[in-house]
Amino acid sequence: MLKRLLYILALTSAVHAAATSTGRTDTTRVLGQVTVTSRRPELTVIPEQSISGDRLERINSRNVAEALRYFSGVQIKDYGGIGGIKTANIRSMGSHHTGVVYDGILLGNAQNGQIDLSQFSLDNIETVSVSNGQRANILQPARDLGLAGTIYMRTRAPYFDNDEKYHLRAVLRSGSFDLINAAAVFETRLSSSVDAQISAEFLNSSGKYRFRYHRIAPSGLTAYDTTATRSGGDILASRVEVNLFGRLRSGSWQAKVYNYTSKRGVPGAIVNNVWHRGERMRDNNTFIQGRHTGYFGRLTTLSNIKYASYHTRYVNRDTPLPLDNRYDQQEMYLSTANMFAISPAWHMSASYDFAWNTMTASMKDFARPTRISHYLSAATELVLSRFRLQASVAGSFINDRQHGRNDVRSRHVMSPAVFISFLPMKNFRQLSLRAFFKQSYRMPTFNDLYYTDVGNAYLDPEHVSQYNAGISFRHSSPGQILTEASIDIDGYYNYVKDKIVAYPSGQQFRWTMLNLGRVDIRGIDVSASASLSPGRDLELSARIQYTWQRAIDITDPADSYYRDQIPYTPHHSGSAVVNATWRQWGLNCSWIYSGERYSQPENIRYNHMEPWYTADLSISRDFSIRHMRFRILAEANNLLAKEYEVISNYPMPRRSYRLTLSIEL
Repeated sequence: MLKRLLYILALTSAVHAAATSTGRTDTTRVLGQVTVTSRRPELTVIPEQSISGDRLERINSRNVAEALRYFSGVQIKDYGGIGGIKTANIRSMGSHHTGVVYDGILLGNAQNGQIDLSQFSLDNIETVSVSNGQRANILQPARDLGLAGTIYMRTRAPYFDNDEKYHLRAVLRSGSFDLINAAAVFETRLSSSVDAQISAEFLNSSGKYRFRYHRIAPSGLTAYDTTATRSGGDILASRVEVNLFGRLRSGSWQAKVYNYTSKRGVPGAIVNNVWHRGERMRDNNTFIQGRHTGYFGRLTTLSNIKYASYHTRYVNRDTPLPLDNRYDQQEMYLSTANMFAISPAWHMSASYDFAWNTMTASMKDFARPTRISHYLSAATELVLSRFRLQASVAGSFINDRQHGRNDVRSRHVMSPAVFISFLPMKNFRQLSLRAFFKQSYRMPTFNDLYYTDVGNAYLDPEHVSQYNAGISFRHSSPGQILTEASIDIDGYYNYVKDKIVAYPSGQQFRWTMLNLGRVDIRGIDVSASASLSPGRDLELSARIQYTWQRAIDITDPADSYYRDQIPYTPHHSGSAVVNATWRQWGLNCSWIYSGERYSQPENIRYNHMEPWYTADLSISRDFSIRHMRFRILAEANNLLAKEYEVISNYPMPRRSYRLTLSIEL
């Protein structure tokens, strides 16, 4: 397979050479005016990790979940293969504390609080970024200020030269696991002030791959050691997005229509030599959202509106009585945020959000809950020459009601935060110090509260106290060999209170949700990057992340797992990405490492999971034929064919290949 990919890449280069060698070569071209501007480094009170532009295109990632593997402090739960669900959490606080924001508006899932990041392709994404605490911008919705950490995705906005009327980009991928993935993005200028973008994607894969199942019994003897084919990870999915971008005399607006549908297997755990599962799932998710930003002198306004409808069908034929359950969620969301500049250095803001969520299910006696939420926030920001302060407080007022019952369950939570950044040396702005404190929460989901035989309608929100101190260094020297360099080091402490956990209630198959858990999380995040121009047409860049973390359960000294590391949290993890470009060629090498961890609360040998690492390699070639620009990308993922599991009993693929051809007009 690898020889075939290299052969295709070489053949494409030969075709390009033949195409460009015909005709005259002494043509004179007149280039348009180019203006290059720069500014001195800005003091940022809350730095964020970000990958955007061409760098995002070149890393070995197809969707957002794969890109997030390269961020420090971010853990990905991957249930295996292309069809497996993928969720993320920041600094071991859990995925429920991690917000996912798409074009400025939070994605919601009131049923279980989980956002499957494999649904979001990178083909029309301009930037993926991660912020701890909150973004360094006090003009944001009140609901966002209550989150402990946030993943931001921003759609690539169209840009047209004066004589351009449209752009078209098509992508075709094929590779291991019978993968067929096609995507297209069409952009056009509707008027002098409105641009449109249509993005569509099709994905089909059998999800089958070979794996080794190897288990050691507590006695040290081999319990299982066999090789089999992973099944149940097949997927057939489509995504369609329509975006409108508008420019106003005193602001801008954006509108989005999104639909994602999928039919997939649910790759279950490999236990006791059971290789096949009868679980299937269908999704049909649609949302419509709009966003407006206005500038009126010293006042800046931000308005959001959204309606979402999520339909899920879950089928399980492995149970004595086959299950066929349907879940329907609806959400309505309105938000207004306003920021006033008291002076050039001092800003104040106030925000209000309203959210309505409801859920129905085909199960008998389902609660059919409705949640009405109000969010209020106030924030201030002070920016001086060497000092920057940001403070905010957000209040959440949640009211739940069950169908057919008049009682209303109310919950109120306040989330204060203070962020400080400082330049210790007046004439050396490259070095900065920062610190923050924030209290945040996660609201119990509908599953936590009302799931049959499990839910507890009287659960309290789960609270987190976050402390962080860090240092940053930035260097920029255009025209030199080392053009850019940066390093960020952060130490943090998080305390989770009233953690929501499931406990057996004394009867088989019956569980109870309780507020019992407390978790102590301490860690260090280190990230560094550098860009070099060692010679003509040669560009090199490197990016390294490392995380050390101790996340222990401190709920009850009587527990056998008291002060043990919480499940799936390694002490050491990291990644490295090296990218080289020479003329039209590109080379990308990446390495991801996760240390040893445990699959259950007790840190004993039986629950121990071995450390793992993967190495990925890709090579690309850009070329043009007439007015068309081409890129062909050949990838080898898990190049060393390492056997590993992110989640216990969910084996991951070994070496795989992928070939991508993209065309731009």
